Amino acid sequence: MNSIWQNETEMPEFPSLDRDMKTEVLIIGGGIAGILVAYFLQQKGVRYVLVEKNRICSGTTGHTTAKITLQHGLQYSKLLHGFGRERTWKYLTANRQAMGEYEKLCKNIDCNFERKDSFVYSIDDRGKLEREMEAFHKLGYDARLCGTPSLPIETVGAVCCPNQAQFQPLKFLTALVKDLNIYEHTFVKEMRGNEAVTGNGKIRAEKVIVATHFPFINKHGSYFLKMYQHRSYVLALRAASGMNADMQVNGMFIDEDKKGYSFRNYGDILLLGGGSHRTGKKGGDWEELRQFVKTHYPGAEELCAWAAQDCMTLDNVPYIGRYSKCTHELYVTTGFHKWGMTGAMVAAKLLCDLVTGEENDFMDVFSPSRNMLKPQLLVNGFEATANLLTIAPKRCPHLGCALKWNKAEHTWDCACHGSRFSEEGKVLDNPANGDLS
Repeated sequence: MNSIWQNETEMPEFPSLDRDMKTEVLIIGGGIAGILVAYFLQQKGVRYVLVEKNRICSGTTGHTTAKITLQHGLQYSKLLHGFGRERTWKYLTANRQAMGEYEKLCKNIDCNFERKDSFVYSIDDRGKLEREMEAFHKLGYDARLCGTPSLPIETVGAVCCPNQAQFQPLKFLTALVKDLNIYEHTFVKEMRGNEAVTGNGKIRAEKVIVATHFPFINKHGSYFLKMYQHRSYVLALRAASGMNADMQVNGMFIDEDKKGYSFRNYGDILLLGGGSHRTGKKGGDWEELRQFVKTHYPGAEELCAWAAQDCMTLDNVPYIGRYSKCTHELYVTTGFHKWGMTGAMVAAKLLCDLVTGEENDFMDVFSPSRNMLKPQLLVNGFEATANLLTIAPKRCPHLGCALKWNKAEHTWDCACHGSRFSEEGKVLDNPANGDLS
């Protein structure tokens, strides 16, 4: 199902690769992260090629709720505990700088960029909010604790980060890609060192950046152990008889609980998110959201519905940098944990510095080779083992896990690593790098 951004934006089309070529940097993946890397490399005069197996922005980028914020759930109290103050401050600063980069770029692009306050609320645990406030104060950031009078549900309060932003992502990217060196419908079947093998040609690159949402090269980095994927659902709503003031939430809101709801306005339209679950597991999907609408927005008209899929890391911080310790000219960006807008900008700036040999203060925070000893690692291992031992009519070609039928979306989904396939077996979401046999 198309998102509201896709319904109102016609993305430029690019040719498919039909020959062998050489380049300085190869970028695999045409979502917002890959496109921003290409844009900044072009600004620096670096030779590059970006290849996308389908159409650019047809995956998670086209299905985002497009919030540009440094507030990523109740993240900072957790990071202070696990990372310490210096690295947590770097994480905050990197995302703050990313917001500034968006504002500079959006000044000359008609993409509905607007400043909005961001809120993380809780329906039952004010203590969590207070601990997050303490973390912000230790980092010298001016957040505040407040109520949520514009929401249709009762909460115990919210942590507010003022002056964040939201925009129309595909309008933004349409302006950015016009002069970039992009090939669509160019599927990288395999990597042989720094040579990418596609259906109609080979690309030899000095350096390769994998920006394919979930990394598809299994022999390096152990991403199949240190990530899983999570699906969430969105409805675009309008009051049936013109705008209802009760549907204006006056900010960007998200529940601190993964199973809660998110709210933001796009003009007179309310974007309601929720129904989320680990890919391959059961969840509320759109039906849960539609029941919520019946109760809290009974006059609303549903304009469209869509779903997004996000890569979740062991510590909720993206992996950006060298693909692994032993791959010096192979790089990756992944694991944005539902915050792909600021994450993609952080990744683009960091990766551009890496491939051009410039210093970047944030490399240690986002390094994919950081400590893996986190509780989530055990959960991921258990899920993989349980699915490998499950008898099922279809198995994922990625690493052989059992596929589960997703009746809401009519797809075959993998609970191990999040690959998804159409009813006919066509791959929809990686890390699987091919269709079902």
